[in-house]
Amino acid sequence: MGRSEALALAGQADELYVAKGASVLHVDLARSRPSDDEIVDLMLGPTGNLRAPTVRRGRTLIVGFDEQSYKSVAGLIASRR
Repeated sequence: MGRSEALALAGQADELYVAKGASVLHVDLARSRPSDDEIVDLMLGPTGNLRAPTVRRGRTLIVGFDEQSYKSVAGLIASRR
């Protein structure tokens, strides 16, 4: 997926979580939407394609992998005991 597909995904979301390295950035798209260029910079990797993994759950979009984000936001990873 490239620029236009990433923007289409972001257009269907109210919240965007982007994991890059050890940091996670939360963007409230419903309250203050950044420019298209800023959104694309967050969502696309150096090849110009959508960063993986990318998950949409309802109106929440998670780009990149951060285990805690997946646990709390998406509920996709079972808690370890």
